Amino acid sequence: MTKTAKDYLDAANAEITRIPTADAIKAHGSDDGGIWIDVRDSGDIAKTGTIKGAKRVPRGFMEFAADPASPYHKDFMQPDAKYYLVCGAGGQAALAGKTLKEMGYTDVTNVGGVPDWKEAGGPTEDA
Repeated sequence: MTKTAKDYLDAANAEITRIPTADAIKAHGSDDGGIWIDVRDSGDIAKTGTIKGAKRVPRGFMEFAADPASPYHKDFMQPDAKYYLVCGAGGQAALAGKTLKEMGYTDVTNVGGVPDWKEAGGPTEDA
């Protein structure tokens, strides 16, 4: 059976918790040690900015950044850390989160989209 984009997104949303924007803003201001990652490409981030302090790991690069055996591994990518993922509307964050779970990352949350974050007054920064 051939899978559709909706099939992949439904599977990701079933596995990755998505929190309301207000809860995400509270978490951002807390001391829980979470790492925030914007999974959009640099062009989208340049247009809209991102969540204050968010790391930038495009969804298409996530496997390389998350794999300690990869020459492109990012030191902040550790399977036992807490991650909050954001994108344009929540779909890419869900898909990237599912990938991280499959790679052994245990605490991954989908924050949704930067537009919702900005509308709710969450702290942002330019690219």
